[in-house]
Order: sequence, then C-alpha cells, then structure tokens
Amino acid sequence: MFTVKRLSDTRNEGSRTMKNCLIVDDSRVIRKVSRHIVETLGFAVDEAADGQEALAKCDEAMPDVILLDWNMPVMSGIEFLTQLRGRPDGRTPKVVFCTTENDVAHIREAIDAGADEYVMKPFDHDTLQIKLQLVGAA
Repeated sequence: MFTVKRLSDTRNEGSRTMKNCLIVDDSRVIRKVSRHIVETLGFAVDEAADGQEALAKCDEAMPDVILLDWNMPVMSGIEFLTQLRGRPDGRTPKVVFCTTENDVAHIREAIDAGADEYVMKPFDHDTLQIKLQLVGAA
C-alpha cells in the first residue's frame, strides 16, 4: 500500500518544523543557486523577484528567514526591509542581505534598517550556512 504525502505534511516531519525561507532577488540564476543552498540546509523555499512581490508573499505567510538583494526593480531591498520592519509582525523574520554592495555606508544602512546579517555575492554554501547560523536560523 502506498501513502501520499501532502505538501503540508512535509513541513512538520518528526518533531521538527521545517523553516521557511523567502529568497528576494531579481536574478533568476541567483534565486536558483540560493534555493539549492537553503534547501540542502532543510528550508522550505519561496521566491520573489522584487520587494513589492516579497511584501505580498509576506502578507500570505511570514517566512522565518529572508535572503534579500539590494538592487532590484520596482522596490529595492532597502525599501522592502524598511516597510517590512514597520509592520506589526515584521520584526519576526531574520533578514540576511545578499548583495554586491560592500562599502561600510551600505552595510550600516542595511543594519540600521533592520537587517540581521550581510553576505557578499557571490557566496557559497558554507558562507551562507555560517550567516544563517549567526542569526540563529540554521
């Protein structure tokens, strides 16, 4: 006899609840690479191509972790983060900025806006895993 597993069943395997990660980046390639990494770390993954789409996804279900690009069309990462943190439940997700912006002014602006951590592109599995561990998400 076969049993069919519903998607909702996979979110609560055993005694451990699977964490959710929202990847926000206008590059499909970066989203794909990031998805592969965070899925190997045990996260359920959703994607958004810009900050506006990401806010809509957060309205549907607030993720545990957000990997956030800085430079995107429609709504930038910093605009998204400012709006997210202004919401009643917007302090909940851990936010890791994943960007090519590496000067101190950008890093300070991201942290001041509510980012929990900052990682430079390109990043690899180990680097992202360490950043997620630093924010208590992995």
